[in-house]
Amino acid sequence: MKSNGQKTMRGLVWLIFISYSSCLLYWMFLGFGRTVHAEIRFNYVPFKTILHFMSTMKPGNVKIPIINLAGNIGVFIPFGVMLPYLFARLKRLYLFSLCFIGSIVILELLQALLKMGTADVDDVIFNFIGGLIGYGLFGALRIRQNNWM
Repeated sequence: MKSNGQKTMRGLVWLIFISYSSCLLYWMFLGFGRTVHAEIRFNYVPFKTILHFMSTMKPGNVKIPIINLAGNIGVFIPFGVMLPYLFARLKRLYLFSLCFIGSIVILELLQALLKMGTADVDDVIFNFIGGLIGYGLFGALRIRQNNWM
């Protein structure tokens, strides 16, 4: 039986998860001045986008590549912590990875099909790295807190 503190923590994590997911969906589909493209855009060549950023980077324009890379990783770290906490089955790395990558691929395809962005395999790779970092943090917190999660 869960204590009131555990129920409160779980409710708080659900609130954060829903709020954060809503913000992320807004950013992915409407934020940052996004407009509808005339065509569907795909990049299915791994590291093509990031290599393009790196090859065109000059001292005055390092901000965009760094924001893109750090953003695609950092924004997904919280999901790596919250998902296994909220969904017990996702405490297994295999199931977490399958669910996480599947969700990211669906979101990327929706961006392309709705013409609100590019379905980019680089985004999937870097988002997953962020998720794995969060998953590792979740594991470290569980060990440190003596399985408080």
